[in-house]
Amino acid sequence: MIAHLDGTVTTVAPEGAVIEVGGVGLLVQCSPGTLASLRAGERAKVATSLVVREDALTLYGFATDDERNTFELLQTASGIGPRLALAMLGTFNPDALRSAVAAADVTALTAVPGIGRKGAQRIVLELAGRLGAPGDGSLAVPGRAVAAGAQPGWRDQVRTGLVNLGWQQRDAEQAIVAIEPELADSAAPDVDVAVALRAALRVLGSARVAGRESGRA
Repeated sequence: MIAHLDGTVTTVAPEGAVIEVGGVGLLVQCSPGTLASLRAGERAKVATSLVVREDALTLYGFATDDERNTFELLQTASGIGPRLALAMLGTFNPDALRSAVAAADVTALTAVPGIGRKGAQRIVLELAGRLGAPGDGSLAVPGRAVAAGAQPGWRDQVRTGLVNLGWQQRDAEQAIVAIEPELADSAAPDVDVAVALRAALRVLGSARVAGRESGRA
């Protein structure tokens, strides 16, 4: 198993990133939070999980070991494949996911694209007690993606992440303005970029749905 990659990021795109290790460029499918932390031309380390299928070998990358371990555990539930597990980690961080499952919060889990009420109930039933309590994985951070040099502010990282995911610069700016009030101490340098990016994606997703509905009216 490939447990992690430590090399130079050569490409960051909506579908993932390419990290060059020993002269070989490896395509890694990443969660939105991880993509936001990567910069082309800089060195980074990501925890990885290799998914083997008959027709493909796919490498998934994560900012922390905890996120990677949660990704793998999610796939032990019925009907949860790697893409859906990645979507779940694009909506929740591991602790938020643990909280939702522990509280049997079916409504929260249905916020994940592709998960309906029955699917959410099945996840709660099969994973309750297996994901651990919130905070259990907070110390498992040796695989966090870290690029050499100083990290830019959270707004810059979220903006870059959204643009890398295919959103226009203007839309990214509007989303950042919209989420600032809901982030406690948003001026602090230690704002969780993954949390901020997920919040921005929710804002953009809601705006897209509203636009479609108004267009049909």
